[in-house]
Order: sequence, then structure tokens, then C-alpha cells
Amino acid sequence: MVSAMKQIATRIVASLVLFAGVGLVSPAISSAAPVSTLAQPACGDTSSYTKQNLSSLPSQATDTVNLIKKGGPYPYKQDGTVFGNKEKVLPNCQSGYYHEYTVKTPGSSTRGARRIVTGDGTRLYFYTDDHYESFSLVNVNG
Repeated sequence: MVSAMKQIATRIVASLVLFAGVGLVSPAISSAAPVSTLAQPACGDTSSYTKQNLSSLPSQATDTVNLIKKGGPYPYKQDGTVFGNKEKVLPNCQSGYYHEYTVKTPGSSTRGARRIVTGDGTRLYFYTDDHYESFSLVNVNG
């Protein structure tokens, strides 16, 4: 009886490991550490980002860039604060390199998910519409 229970337990564990490997089991159940498939770019390396003209983004992004260029005033207290890049999606730069600004979302009662993140002062502009999951590099003159 004990031997049969050990065999069943072994099969369950093996199945969980197999399913965790293909993403069918929550990572909390799997003991395997997540593996990143993309290396974080070095500071200043923007070659891997999709480039977009500001004119192709929602009009509220232009409003935000204009506020940034004027130095405010900004609609949210978080605007202009240091963006920590905890998600490690932007190039790996020192603390204080990035600052975030809200791109208003019409009809939203919150700040929403859209942001402009500047780097190197205001030399670089990045846009996200999915709350830091992905970014594109913005040509603010286009």
C-alpha cells in the first residue's frame, strides 16, 4: 500500500514538473525559477525598441509631451517622479535616469495604464499603453 502511494505521489510530482515547464501550472506550484528570454539592454541601447512618431500615438500623449517640455504643471502628483524600471524592460541605467508621466485615458477615473517615460533628462521618450509591460521609443518631432 505504501509503495503504491509513493508511485502515485511520484507520478503527480512528475506531472506537475512537466506542466510547469510548459506553463500549465502556476509558478507558485513550480519550484523552477522563471527564465528571462531577453537580456535587458545596456544603458543607452535603444536598438531593440519599436520606434513610433508622436503623431501616431493617442492625442493625449502629445498633450503629455507638451507638458513635459514646458515643465508642467502636471495633472497627477506622480508625474515627473523617478521611474525605477523594476520591470527591467527599459535599458539598464542608474537610478534617477528615468522619469514617468501619465498619459490621460479618456473616461478613466484613474491614471490608467498609459505613460511616457523619459530618459537622460528629456533626450529619450518611451511610451507604454500596458502599464510598463512593453515600451516603444518615441520620436517627439514626428
